Amino acid sequence: MIPFLVSRLTSALLVLSGVSCAVFLLLHMVPGDPVEVMLGESAAPSDRDALRASLGLDQPLLAQLWHYFGSLLQGDLGSSLHSRRPVVELIAERFPATAELAAAALCVALALALPLGVTAALRQGSRWDRGMMVLALFGMSVPSFWLGPLLALLFSIALGWLPVSGREGFSSIVLPALTLGIGMAAILARMLRGALLEILSEDYIRTAYAKGLSSARVLWCHALPNAALPVVTLLGLQLGTLLSGTVITETVFSWPGIGSLMVESINRRDYPSVQGCVLLISLVYVFLNTLADLVCATIDPRIRLGSNT
Repeated sequence: MIPFLVSRLTSALLVLSGVSCAVFLLLHMVPGDPVEVMLGESAAPSDRDALRASLGLDQPLLAQLWHYFGSLLQGDLGSSLHSRRPVVELIAERFPATAELAAAALCVALALALPLGVTAALRQGSRWDRGMMVLALFGMSVPSFWLGPLLALLFSIALGWLPVSGREGFSSIVLPALTLGIGMAAILARMLRGALLEILSEDYIRTAYAKGLSSARVLWCHALPNAALPVVTLLGLQLGTLLSGTVITETVFSWPGIGSLMVESINRRDYPSVQGCVLLISLVYVFLNTLADLVCATIDPRIRLGSNT
């Protein structure tokens, strides 16, 4: 297990380094000057030059990149060009809201995917199976930037049941969680159905039935544990994409999380804040995928044995 863990951590560090470098270079290629955004177009050239020098934006791009990685190794993400506050503080204020939304979306996804996938697999070819797969296809096809406003129009404006924006109590998280969770539930349901269909056709499942075990016991004790491997792998990928999906969803519902902070920072050309948000999302994404690999290696030892050979 140790060599497997070391290889995954090495890959994670390489990915994070590449993402940090790419984001830094791409942001500085985006049209627009943060100094003009901060001072306005009517500012004197001397004031612009002085502010650009104080922010270090007058240095060559490679020098700025070297300084950025040097600060990053020390755990310093820099200060916001807009508020002049440390980026770590801004992220620490917004991250709990994003984590809360991601956890709620995960609960919605699992609550929908498990019964849909299991029922579709047990009733293969029936109307239940076809209907659930149509719903899953719909959930996979609908983008969040369309589904979110649609849910807001229905449940907030037309029916008046739920708030349309903000973070005030349990009711305000329902629509954003549904927007994120429905698409994830559709993917998980299809994966769970396919994995269960493959497992249910195995000889040991027929042997379990021949021994007189009930359908529920065969399902929960034999089929689902063996079908968990591809589902856990997909779940790790989907959990990572939840954070990137919050960028749109948080903007639609004015949810005060990392996604909305990143959009605000992009509009202000606030390079350190955008880099900090993207780095955090990448870090969580890589961590969750590495964790999923470790869980899969624990479930099936052949995975870590295969990586060592």
